[in-house]
Amino acid sequence: MSEPTDTMRLGYVGLGIMGGAMAANLLKAGHPLSVWNRTPEKAQPLLDAGATWCDTAAAVASQSDVVFLNVTDTADVEQVLFSVMGVAAGADEKRGLIVVDHSTISPVATRAFAERLEPYGVTLLDAPVSGGDVGAKSGTLSVMVGGMSEAFDAVLPLLEVVGGTVTHVGPVGSGQACKACNQAAVLGALLGTVEAMALSKKLGLDPTVMLDVVAGGAGGSWQLANLGPKIAAGDHAPGFMVDYLLKDLCIVRDAAAHVGLPLPIVAQAEQLMRSASAMGLGQRGTQAVAAVMEHLGGFRFDDPMPGNDESGETDEA
Repeated sequence: MSEPTDTMRLGYVGLGIMGGAMAANLLKAGHPLSVWNRTPEKAQPLLDAGATWCDTAAAVASQSDVVFLNVTDTADVEQVLFSVMGVAAGADEKRGLIVVDHSTISPVATRAFAERLEPYGVTLLDAPVSGGDVGAKSGTLSVMVGGMSEAFDAVLPLLEVVGGTVTHVGPVGSGQACKACNQAAVLGALLGTVEAMALSKKLGLDPTVMLDVVAGGAGGSWQLANLGPKIAAGDHAPGFMVDYLLKDLCIVRDAAAHVGLPLPIVAQAEQLMRSASAMGLGQRGTQAVAAVMEHLGGFRFDDPMPGNDESGETDEA
């Protein structure tokens, strides 16, 4: 097993919205960090803060005790791990590299990847996260981890840098299974928020007032509290993108099909998300699904409420 956490050399592959913020928190915590990203310019803020650039994922692995991954899809993880210049190529069997995969991918493929990594002396932990870009920046993500207990214990202090809640949920693949469940729950809450806001708008009730009230009761959720105000303002700036959630939906759907389980809410959510993507909103935040509801309902969430002028004052005497 690797050295104690306080002397571990860390590597990070995948420096997008989530990975860049999580890597920055590890660097701020004082850990030496080597990085690689397909788009090198995304690494610049980390390099300015003291990280070391590597030309390949293999180079990151060769000088790290723990390598974190945060890439888009199952195929991307496979490429980063097993390509000619991938992580496995840079691993030293005697050193016992730990790979922590924060990507959201197939739980079935994750188990296969773990088996393929064993001859290289690499232990894989699947550790997808929930909490969006806000949680990534603040280090308050929920991290769900699958894999060997010994490896989990070794990297737990590192995971606690990026996560407010870190839970070992079972053997390898269990983290991805838990994330699939998380995404199903997220979708229900997001679509419920959009529909509640649409109903509020059409009934003449200010959605922002409704959000404040509902957030304090049984209808409250992270989606309502964090994305509801953005929807009301017409703010579709990405934290987590529509097309990324569509990718996750495919993982949820395939996992459910693998065990013969129908998920009607997920199926409906996929239709709405695909509609948003077809409207050109695939690179916008998941809250952009509200634009589909605006189209169906013939309104805009950011239109002024009737009876209010531009100053926000009512017409009443």
